Amino acid sequence: MDNKAIGVYDSGFGGLSVWYELRRHLPAESLVYLGDGKNCPYGGRAREQIRGFAEAAVERLVAEGVKMVVVGCNTATTAAIDYLRERWADIPIVGLEPAVKPACLTTKSRRIAVLATEHSLSSDMFLNTAARYASDVEVIKVVGRDFVEIVEACEEHSARAEEAVRRVVAPLRTSGVDRVVLGCTHYPFLRELIERELAGCNIEVIDSGEAVARRVEWLLDRYDLRADSNVQPTFRFLTFADDEYRQNLERKALELL
Repeated sequence: MDNKAIGVYDSGFGGLSVWYELRRHLPAESLVYLGDGKNCPYGGRAREQIRGFAEAAVERLVAEGVKMVVVGCNTATTAAIDYLRERWADIPIVGLEPAVKPACLTTKSRRIAVLATEHSLSSDMFLNTAARYASDVEVIKVVGRDFVEIVEACEEHSARAEEAVRRVVAPLRTSGVDRVVLGCTHYPFLRELIERELAGCNIEVIDSGEAVARRVEWLLDRYDLRADSNVQPTFRFLTFADDEYRQNLERKALELL
């Protein structure tokens, strides 16, 4: 049993979609969320630069005394997860992958789409996952242009968001896909608009937040790290940006709840 917090890290607001699933599935666990903010978005940056951002974030969370780290950022996972696990081998570090496996296992049309950042879609991790599970499935790769920036600007319900989603997602209506994977943790904040754009096409939208929560739960049990259910959990928010950004993290988390 361990009452220390679980650390969750993302480039910005996106990992709050994972934070929400952790709160929902593991209500006794304390959480420390670090949204970089200062360097977001990560999608178009070099791998070495992203790895440096991830290293600094995990270092900060470890300094806060967390018992586990969830890298709630697909791009940071593809760029840095192996390095992070090697450097901090004494604590569990959970990464994110697009939900390609469940999409491939359930597709009937044998054609799926993955919405993600440019970096994630070109990463070895994504290509290896696709090769492993999509040998007989066509995978259409789609970059969510402006999606991260819209979420970071808290404009999910704006005309700008509707136009960006329509531009990116509308071509999928006639593409023959029956599964659309959200491969960036910012994208679930636009899920309502994405599903509205795909309405009537018999296309299921999938993200990996719930699967990550189940993985964290499994690791807590494996290493006997669950918090005492009689202890009141705490929730804190950190950032490398300014205090206004930190307050926006808190506000967005409350909106999810």
